[in-house]
Amino acid sequence: MPAVDRDTRRLARGVILAEAEALRLVAGRLDEGLELVVDCLEQCAGRIAITGVGKCADIGRKIAATMNSTGTRAYFLDAVAARHGDLGMVHPDDVALVLSHSGESDEVLRLLDPLRQLAGGILAITSSQRSSLARGCDRVIAYGSIREADPLGLAPSSSTTVMLALGDALAFVLAMRREFTANDFARFHPAGNLGVRLAKVDVMMRRGTALRFATLQETVREVFARPARSRRTGAVMIVDAAGQLRGLFTDSDLARLIERRADAALDRPIGEVMTADPLCVCSGSPLGDALDTLRSNKISELPVVDEGGRVVGLLDVTDLLHLMPRDDEDRRHAA
Repeated sequence: MPAVDRDTRRLARGVILAEAEALRLVAGRLDEGLELVVDCLEQCAGRIAITGVGKCADIGRKIAATMNSTGTRAYFLDAVAARHGDLGMVHPDDVALVLSHSGESDEVLRLLDPLRQLAGGILAITSSQRSSLARGCDRVIAYGSIREADPLGLAPSSSTTVMLALGDALAFVLAMRREFTANDFARFHPAGNLGVRLAKVDVMMRRGTALRFATLQETVREVFARPARSRRTGAVMIVDAAGQLRGLFTDSDLARLIERRADAALDRPIGEVMTADPLCVCSGSPLGDALDTLRSNKISELPVVDEGGRVVGLLDVTDLLHLMPRDDEDRRHAA
């Protein structure tokens, strides 16, 4: 292999290790400043106004997004636009969180006096407790001196990684203090596969006239000769007089009877050929768990029952294909 490729890997590995070392150092330096900042954020009656310039602005947008998705209301305040009217979005109940590695950025320092008049408090994440920013704030997380991973030591790299990690730490500590749950997370993420997987099975299950039922005594022929009242599902749920699930009989089961030329079975009670005590899921269960059950057991239908075992719906894999990973993705994840 050419030496240049080895050098490329060596340099890339050095950057990653330098940033990892910076995170390790900062984790060991955490003091009561973190707790004081968390206390202020938790007590905030309004929103967290996060501001910074340059690369810190990019980090600020990410921290605001993470906080919003985990139960802490936040927004990004552009430091330049703020001094040209955007300070109007700051409410007295809000708390400002200012990001600056050096703590000496002129655009940020010029914001402190206006923020002091408009916000309920000013917090900072910066490198030095002795910086102008730290001296002008109520509470400070000062993470100390770190070496940038940039070989020239100029481009923000380790410092932005540290700031991003501290933002994540704030967001997740606040989420835990507020007892933020997976159900809360799902409420804030209704779109996309993540939100759907966290939703309840009731959102995606078929119900009402889309379900097919039979009693234990009905014959297979009677059940399948019955006209469908709506879009046909591939499973018949066998229930007792109380509506409790007793078994499942699918189109695949019917096909196997025909393939075996077991014609006599068609005129026998469906209870004799059904799958007794089939897999099912309770109403209110996470959809992600039901998807895992379908995939791991290689089944296409999953009845949904209430606490008393009565059928209330059915998950059909044809409705969920867009949520199921492809086989090649499965193999990659398993590798």
